[in-house]
Amino acid sequence: MIPETTSALRDSKPLVGTIRGVLGQIVRVDCSSDYKPALRELLVVEGDGLVRMEAYAYEDPYTLFCLLLSEVDSVARGMRVVSTGKRITVPVGTSVLGRVIDLYGDPIDGGAPLARTVERPIYQAEQPTMGRLVMRPTEILETGIKTIDFFAPLLRGGKMALVGGAGVGKTTLQEEILRNVVYNGTGVSVFAGIGERIREGHALWRSLKEHGVLDRTALVFGHINKNAAVRALTAATAATLVEYFRDHEKQDVLFFADNVFRFLQAGSELSTLLGELPSEFGYQPTLQSEIAAFENRLYSTKEAAVTSVQTVYVPADEFGNPAVSTTMPHMDAVVILSRELTYEGRYPAVDPFRSMSLALNPHTAGKEHYKTAIEAVEILNQYKQLSRIVSIVGEEELSGENQKRYGRAKKILNYMTQSFIVTEVETGRKGVTVPRAQVVKDVQAIIAGHYDSVPAEAFLYIADIAAAGIEVSHP
Repeated sequence: MIPETTSALRDSKPLVGTIRGVLGQIVRVDCSSDYKPALRELLVVEGDGLVRMEAYAYEDPYTLFCLLLSEVDSVARGMRVVSTGKRITVPVGTSVLGRVIDLYGDPIDGGAPLARTVERPIYQAEQPTMGRLVMRPTEILETGIKTIDFFAPLLRGGKMALVGGAGVGKTTLQEEILRNVVYNGTGVSVFAGIGERIREGHALWRSLKEHGVLDRTALVFGHINKNAAVRALTAATAATLVEYFRDHEKQDVLFFADNVFRFLQAGSELSTLLGELPSEFGYQPTLQSEIAAFENRLYSTKEAAVTSVQTVYVPADEFGNPAVSTTMPHMDAVVILSRELTYEGRYPAVDPFRSMSLALNPHTAGKEHYKTAIEAVEILNQYKQLSRIVSIVGEEELSGENQKRYGRAKKILNYMTQSFIVTEVETGRKGVTVPRAQVVKDVQAIIAGHYDSVPAEAFLYIADIAAAGIEVSHP
């Protein structure tokens, strides 16, 4: 438990030294005593246990650099630093469900303090053994979102990245997946808000409450107004909750992170303040090891699966950014959100050409789904080529066969648009979910030409074709 302000701190906690310098979130401490705290040990200012910092690195035996976890104006030169004798711990278990907590496990939702009957350090205590690991996931976890379930299915026990620039709908898409999967499934969910807006956190909490899934969800936030050290460690707190539910409660866990880029960006800020030699694009030299250490905690065991959906912000829509490309190898499915599709008003703006999933194979998705998806991508590729011609001479100048292909591709693109349950108030459209089998059936019918005489606009923002009342007209 994090110590509170107490007059007994001087007598009960070992003295580490005195603050000699502060640079942003980095505090330099001169170690004037014989006690040398271990790295990652939680330190506090003498007489005020709410001013917290973490031992990060020794420059020499007498100089310790610490990550400041409190506001910069709360520390000053000459302050004495003492150790708590342990790392940061957070409460775990059912008490965190339905609550919003910070890095330390303290509630930030205005509710009562959490019972700290069971606590865990926020860092991984041990590495998993091969006997505990589950083999490659082989079961699809349906989200009810047509374009994802069809083009880039989510694996139960797998990881999915929602990748895109600012304003393309990553957070909204993630919230819809969270609502659909948690509402219809079992187990618990953990949401990590890293470096995102406070407004988005409020909106998510309210949405989960309205849809009756808040009591099965734990939310951990390190908002964008928090310093880089807090944002970087928020991911570790969330991973600790996941590990406890998986290993001790033996429950399936749905883990959501928004945003992985902000987690890596926080590490980059700290690296700059520490004067470390930067790597490509100015990122920290430990970029790959940091994301690997985080992702490797989110594994599945034979008793419980951890399914992860993580958003990845793409700065300036540059997909070659090292923070983005370093994250992708850890994912089983990558959903690319297209800015061009948002300009066209197609939501969710999932790019079927660049999105991929290891689940899209005959053994996992099924031969029928796999075959239909391949045909759909082929006809969409033809559409892409024909669009250049249409933009110049018009659709009427295409041959009869190409007109059919062009029209069917437009119907598939329009069919993949969908109204979300979490955005009903904003859009005025009732949100829907569609089973994967029905999506496959509908796309097969479009490709076969059963709806060639139906205008493409009739397929915009519908659920399945039968629910929309669109009649078959055989070619």
